[in-house]
Amino acid sequence: MMELKDIVKTYQMEKVQVQALRGVSLRIEVGELVALMGPSGCGKTTLLCIMGCLDTPTSGSYRLDGVEVSQLSDSQLANIRNRKVGFVFQTFNLLARTSALENVRLPLLYSGDGRDSRGRALEALKRVGMEHRASHSPAELSGGERQRVAIARALVNNPAIILADEPTGNLDSRSSQDVLDILCGLNRKEGITVVVVTHEHDIANRARRIIALKDGQIIDERRVIQPASPDSTLSQGGR
Repeated sequence: MMELKDIVKTYQMEKVQVQALRGVSLRIEVGELVALMGPSGCGKTTLLCIMGCLDTPTSGSYRLDGVEVSQLSDSQLANIRNRKVGFVFQTFNLLARTSALENVRLPLLYSGDGRDSRGRALEALKRVGMEHRASHSPAELSGGERQRVAIARALVNNPAIILADEPTGNLDSRSSQDVLDILCGLNRKEGITVVVVTHEHDIANRARRIIALKDGQIIDERRVIQPASPDSTLSQGGR
């Protein structure tokens, strides 16, 4: 569970202070699928970075699974980023001269948990339907395939949370739907908490809850009624 209260984030830009977040309060429960919406510069990426412990607020409280994040050491924060949270970015951030399999292995090597890293990386690729492309470099993959590999990399440590920043921003409509199907499936079938930053309404409507930001503040929040399906029940256990 993520609980943010009165979050303020201010950046110093030469002689000017820029307030990216202005007192944001938000609670995201285990197993939710949430979309953060808003125009460029509204603070949604800053908020996502704070949720993922990539950035710290100027003031306010952020509790992750009941623990106040500001009280954690650098090594504890790094452990959260390595093991609890998986990140997916618009630009994929894959190593160009490295195979899909080796890209997915990287978080395991960085965390020092190299036990059967190749097998675990291959299993993560299977979860996104990319095991047949394991030996290919990013240059040999389409944009949609690169994003699938990036999702596999986010999954390799079996995180409880996936934070995705404009994951379909560089994709065509078909690839966008494929990527969204994967993220929604991870949420609905495996109970992984997913937070997606987007400015596209059709993507946001795949979420269970939409939170709209403007000028660093939450201006609207609504729940999305999803059509019933056999796998629509969220699994709350085991994460």
